[in-house]
Amino acid sequence: ERIRLPGCTPPGMSAVVCVLKTRCFLRQLLPGLPAAMHRSYSLDVSAPLLRTQGYVDGRWISAASVFPVLDPATGQEIVRVSDCGPAEAKQAVDAAYKAFHSWKQYTAKERSVLLRKWFELLLLHKDELAQLITFECGKPMRESLGEISYSASFLEWFSEEARRVYGDIVPSPAKDRKLLLLKQPVGVASIITPWNFPSAMITRKVGAALAAGCTVVVKPAEDTPLSALALAELAEQAGIPAGVFNVVPCSRESTPSVGRVLCTDPLVAKISFTGSTATGKVLLKMAADTVKKVSMELGGHAPFIVFDSADLDKAVGGAMASKFRNSGQVRVSPCRLRSLRGKVGGAMDAELRLGHGSEPDTTQGPLINARAAEKVLHQISDAVSRGAKVVKGGKRLDGSFMEPTLLADVTADMLCTKEETFGPLVPVIRFNTEEEALAVANATSVGLAGYFYSQDVRQIWRVAEALELGIVGVNEGLVSTPEATFGGVKESGLGREGSKYGIDEYLEVKYVCFGGLKP
Repeated sequence: ERIRLPGCTPPGMSAVVCVLKTRCFLRQLLPGLPAAMHRSYSLDVSAPLLRTQGYVDGRWISAASVFPVLDPATGQEIVRVSDCGPAEAKQAVDAAYKAFHSWKQYTAKERSVLLRKWFELLLLHKDELAQLITFECGKPMRESLGEISYSASFLEWFSEEARRVYGDIVPSPAKDRKLLLLKQPVGVASIITPWNFPSAMITRKVGAALAAGCTVVVKPAEDTPLSALALAELAEQAGIPAGVFNVVPCSRESTPSVGRVLCTDPLVAKISFTGSTATGKVLLKMAADTVKKVSMELGGHAPFIVFDSADLDKAVGGAMASKFRNSGQVRVSPCRLRSLRGKVGGAMDAELRLGHGSEPDTTQGPLINARAAEKVLHQISDAVSRGAKVVKGGKRLDGSFMEPTLLADVTADMLCTKEETFGPLVPVIRFNTEEEALAVANATSVGLAGYFYSQDVRQIWRVAEALELGIVGVNEGLVSTPEATFGGVKESGLGREGSKYGIDEYLEVKYVCFGGLKP
């Protein structure tokens, strides 16, 4: 049942509280779920944060059509959002370009103060923001709350880094000149983000961009635009000037035309994209014609290696925390676990609970849509046809739910060892030597993240240096933090996000030779 209240459509939204209820029959769909799953699930978010229009030049704008945002747990429509097209995308780019000329003149301290206010507003509204994530993305509320904290941490971090963009004075070889290296913002940045972290992937990019003095146009994933629009509302409340932060939501059908504007418009100086390697390659070709600065976090296929000296209990804990976060829909989620000696199956039985993300006991929500579930099922079928055994799970449930699955006797010729899974599938491959483990781990065209467990210090140094990855977790399954870099090697992307290096992606270095000085 969907309740339509006056003002739930764009005009006058701030005057109401919008409550959306979906009757969920997950008890019938998912045998073994608690009886509490009979009840309705309600998204109860104050209207200023539940926005359905695009946000351009400090104004909420409607498009000629709308598209539905669905709760992936129930398949029910939550709300309809403006389906922006190339005209709205161009309007946003123009607004960002105009705003850039004033925003770059703000002092670093002024930008820092505004980012800090935005950070504080995210924490103030964390419960409502987490609800938006759970209902549009499907992840459990505990994880959604964790994402909001993670999302806010990037605004806090880059509010501090804004005041630490230092240039250099270089010793000159001549006595009559001074050599200066200045760091300046690149200009308008197009920010294209995925659905699996609909808030954090935006702040990790936008926090750095705004701290550097750039302005942005955000195109959120079509499945999860509500988090991006809520961020826009809070950015406005924080006092971030009109045109500095723009959001153009659009449907899957409109994405190619909107993306073309954001990647080819000559007023755009920088593109930051998180998504599949295939899509990243298309965007790179688009960016080439105007030689735009580009950073990309693309696909991964993370190995998880457990050596003989490892603490197996800690390794299982790390694997569970990393693999089943967001139901396995994380680019640094391990896809190829090695030699866990059967302990993962028991942990899956003890710790994993399927259900709607708003239920307090739920640890595993749905996949983002039916296509995602079909991909996982296809990988399982392929593995079984090639000799793998299903130890746990293996079934697709109704809607986009997928049983957490453990596969044994997996070999390197199976799809699940070659393609990124993005789902709750654990393939286990055994190895005999360190050299064999490294050879299999590095035998891929991508290199985002990987993990290994060992108590041998010499081995730790050898393996950490030998893995062809941008991120390595040693005896740790959860590694992301704003203080550290995030990014891959090979076909997993270009550039780095987070850390003191993340802001460099939005800066150019200008050399100034100040001559004519008499000694």
